[in-house]
Amino acid sequence: MATDTNPLPPAATRLAVLGSPISHSQSPALHHAAYLALGLDWTYEAHQVDADGLAAFIAGLDASWRGLSLTMPLKQAVLPLVSDLDRVAALTGAANTVLFRDGGAGPEAGRSLSGFNTDVAGLVRALAEVRVTSVTHATILGAGATASSAMVAAAELGAEGVEVVLRSPAKAAHLVELGRTVGLVVTVAGFDSLGADRPSELVFSTLPGGIDLGSAVPGGAEVPEPVRRRAVLFDVSYAPWPSALARSWANAGGEVLSGLAMLLHQALVQVRIFVSGDPFEPLPREDEVLEAMRAALTA
Repeated sequence: MATDTNPLPPAATRLAVLGSPISHSQSPALHHAAYLALGLDWTYEAHQVDADGLAAFIAGLDASWRGLSLTMPLKQAVLPLVSDLDRVAALTGAANTVLFRDGGAGPEAGRSLSGFNTDVAGLVRALAEVRVTSVTHATILGAGATASSAMVAAAELGAEGVEVVLRSPAKAAHLVELGRTVGLVVTVAGFDSLGADRPSELVFSTLPGGIDLGSAVPGGAEVPEPVRRRAVLFDVSYAPWPSALARSWANAGGEVLSGLAMLLHQALVQVRIFVSGDPFEPLPREDEVLEAMRAALTA
């Protein structure tokens, strides 16, 4: 368990979310609401940063910076820059949170960077809110950094097997290895092999929300209606919303959970990290903080 012995500066503490693209991000609204509820005079910004610019951006930050949230395409690009990773970030090979320790203006000045993955907790906590606390079989659409988090989340929900579905099955090798590491039987299929006989109770879509899917996934293979009616769809995208896949699921009478649910709950765990250095340490009045953050999403 990570702990932070650094004293918290009383004011002028800076945080930000980085990514490319970043203009759609709801993270500033969530974090502003959290720090206001906690009575902390902290700022939280959004910066457009791509993988090539990440190291230079971090090196240019002064001692007022406490940490960063990371979105695509930075969750893997940050790994060579951190001094240590929490268990989930090491397992998934993806860190969406960086905590700066020991002050200073960069590694040269004595500051170290700790990486965390709060996406897995965000997925599990969001599913618990809609009473999905266990599954036997899950499906993951896509194979990016969030797919790795979905794989670990499926294991935490007690799944026995996971099917990974993507355009190029050969690109799923890292997910097969990860699944075996966490005790899952992993199968891989192309979009053209989707069938109505799939046993999944839960489908994670990690596909970009801007893809015009209609009622089909890439390659023209439609997600069968019986699957859409039976399984819960957790579409991790939230902009634009609803995604075409989410619309097709809802039209079939299925249950859909948007990426905003994941964003909310992973952000709460990020706030824990930024406040105490420990993702497992509840915040003061955490229920009130969570509701303030939830209200910021619907404002």
